[in-house]
Amino acid sequence: MRTVPGSTDSVVIVGAGLGGLSAALRLSGAGRKVTVVEKAPIPGGRAGRLSLGGYHFDTGPTVLTMPELIDDALACVGETLSDRLELVRVDPAYRANFADGSSIDVHTDLEAMTEQIATTCSPADADGYRRFVDYLRKLYELEMPTFIDRNIDGVAGLIGPDAVRLLMMGGLSKLTTQVDKYLTDERLRRIFSFQAMYAGLAPQEALSIYAVISYMDCVAGVYFPKGGMHAVPQAMAAAAADHGVEFRYSTEVAHIPVSAGRATGVVTADGEFIAADAVVVNADLPMAYRHLLDPQYTPPRVKTLQYSPSCVLLHAGSTKSYDHLVHHTIDFGAAWEGTFDEIIHQGNLMSDPSFMISNPTATDPDLAQDGKQTYYALFPCPNTVSGRAIDWSAAGPAYRDRMIAAVEDRLMPGFGDSIEVEALVTPADWQAQGMAAGAPFSASHSVPQTGPFRMPTLDRNVENLLFCGANTQPGVGVPMVLLSGRLAAERITGPTR
Repeated sequence: MRTVPGSTDSVVIVGAGLGGLSAALRLSGAGRKVTVVEKAPIPGGRAGRLSLGGYHFDTGPTVLTMPELIDDALACVGETLSDRLELVRVDPAYRANFADGSSIDVHTDLEAMTEQIATTCSPADADGYRRFVDYLRKLYELEMPTFIDRNIDGVAGLIGPDAVRLLMMGGLSKLTTQVDKYLTDERLRRIFSFQAMYAGLAPQEALSIYAVISYMDCVAGVYFPKGGMHAVPQAMAAAAADHGVEFRYSTEVAHIPVSAGRATGVVTADGEFIAADAVVVNADLPMAYRHLLDPQYTPPRVKTLQYSPSCVLLHAGSTKSYDHLVHHTIDFGAAWEGTFDEIIHQGNLMSDPSFMISNPTATDPDLAQDGKQTYYALFPCPNTVSGRAIDWSAAGPAYRDRMIAAVEDRLMPGFGDSIEVEALVTPADWQAQGMAAGAPFSASHSVPQTGPFRMPTLDRNVENLLFCGANTQPGVGVPMVLLSGRLAAERITGPTR
């Protein structure tokens, strides 16, 4: 594993997102002097907070899986997750609704889910589900230490018996091929393959290695922190500050100067120079290369990255509650393969939308007042590259109305009239927030952009410039971003496990 040569006593981290906070805790625990520079007034990055009229919204992820990774980061400074966070297990993890009027609750408890499948699908699918979970668990146990939680500097680093085992398990076959081996009900096939969208791929195009997302999402357990998902970065930042990390909020980094092949620190928008022995960038990687570094330091690969689909997100504070909703409800349209083709390849909006509604106040009523509700409606859509023909300044308001109409028709009657406050976020807004291609799910996980081919945590030309976040190894999602912070830190400290 390549590591940063020379002195690494002082480290500046650009961005207080989950990856940067994970790195900060680890580096502080390893004795480094750490300064985190964050342009926002609060930590969190994409896991931010929006407060409107007494309603509190998470601006990014709504699903917390693998909380032990947070515990691992906090342990670096001698703390535990329970010191800082109260987690509630979300059960069911999801409720999936289908165009035929049926629904299936997704339980992460094996026995409960087996019973649900036997009742709503068939005993044969219940037996297939048990075998599928066994396959997912073995896949996860193989992939996590060897291919995910590890800095990989090239294809040669993958060669070995574990790679052979992965091939024998069908890890490089198509995701749908593996899912279909175990499950015959089309509804179950959708439930356990739609997560490929998070990796920027249609299930028919994704490799089976990405079934580990289904394991994290539907088997290992889904949690929600009291105070919302933003409570996670708040807790991590507070712990880091209590153990010596300096936070510079409302401070934007404008430039990373490089001399003799090393970053010398960062220059803020106010012209202040903050010296450092190493610089860790938690800002969006392509945007960081474009705006923070001189052009000669941008690797050619960055200019040709392919991005995941984006989404339109509606935050709504409502006076109306719905007894049939759970924390996360996914409503599948009748279309399936055509939907992925529309938003990924054609760059068009969904003609028959599938969408997710999150209702965080179902788990934490304190996120609103007087029994009111917070809702988070997520509709996948093209990013600003594939969907370049969409002018969101004009299309956004009209699409907001289409979203509400679909939600009212299929799930929540009277939803529109119940809204007291709202905020609409389109791909143009994601891009304005600093996300390349307006893609909150970052670069896709196509074969040329995954594993050893994904951008590494240590730059290949600037020997003390590191990156963490969804655009680096290992990839997209809260667990992966937390791991990216660990991997970046280990490029400085050396392996800690």
